[in-house]
Amino acid sequence: MTRRAMAFFVIVAVIVVSFWQSGRVYYKQERDIAVVTQQIAEHEDAIASLNDEIVRWQDDSYVKAQARSRLGWVVPGETGYVVIGADGKPLGGGTEIRTSGALPSDEHLTTWWERLSGSLVTADDPAPATPAPIVTVSPAPTPKR
Repeated sequence: MTRRAMAFFVIVAVIVVSFWQSGRVYYKQERDIAVVTQQIAEHEDAIASLNDEIVRWQDDSYVKAQARSRLGWVVPGETGYVVIGADGKPLGGGTEIRTSGALPSDEHLTTWWERLSGSLVTADDPAPATPAPIVTVSPAPTPKR
């Protein structure tokens, strides 16, 4: 092997090592950019969800429905009841929706009737929240004025 051939192979090796290092850094940065882009998309989805919740809370009927379900409030003239379980603790009522998979996404639905039919499909299979134990029913205490 001549000196020229040896110098040629040394130069080629130096070039390969320098490109190898640069390529490794490049691909690492590409992976980092992809991860950050995914995180940005997830945060934007969370922001959109929170903005939707803000809009819902600005609706008076939604606030009334939440007060009725969470706080047990009743409209004047109604009689409120609390269902007490065998252990003496109040039981939550209502139903929950069983889903075998993910809920249908509204992104592909463009018209109101498509969204309505999607909600009917989702609400088609209600199930009791808990099995019905032996309970006693007592009227809710009436707030004093």
